[in-house]
Amino acid sequence: MSLSHKDVQEILRLLEETDYRELTLETEHFTLKLQQDDEGWTQQTNTVASDKTPVTSAVASIAESESIEAAATEEGLLDIRAPMVGTFYNAPKPGAAPFVEIGSSVNKDTVIAIIEVMKLMNSIPAGLNGEIIEILVEDAQFVEKGQLLMRVRPS
Repeated sequence: MSLSHKDVQEILRLLEETDYRELTLETEHFTLKLQQDDEGWTQQTNTVASDKTPVTSAVASIAESESIEAAATEEGLLDIRAPMVGTFYNAPKPGAAPFVEIGSSVNKDTVIAIIEVMKLMNSIPAGLNGEIIEILVEDAQFVEKGQLLMRVRPS
């Protein structure tokens, strides 16, 4: 059984419309457990190899993607935070030039990175106008929802 991003979104939509606080989905290849608390849904996934041995386990927050959060800091810089859990990529493909570097000017629509979630590539816009001052994550690094990615001096 294979689940698409659309399938997962539909499952979460259905769960949001119910009073259920937990869901376990088991297939031949993986087990997905979802639990809801006051902060949203949490998932635990176990992927099973062909010999039925668990090979990975991950815990991540699942919730509706929010727009990039820009919060003022004491230095007058703005933070760009991850809108979702996934793998952060700073370039459109391996070996390509990064989307942005320290000193790059961005506007609200400038793509600053890609976050891969369940084999889907999600372009991440800056969400604000300014100059990149700090890049706080490495290419191919796993990021949590809300994790600080970059700091920007607003223009």
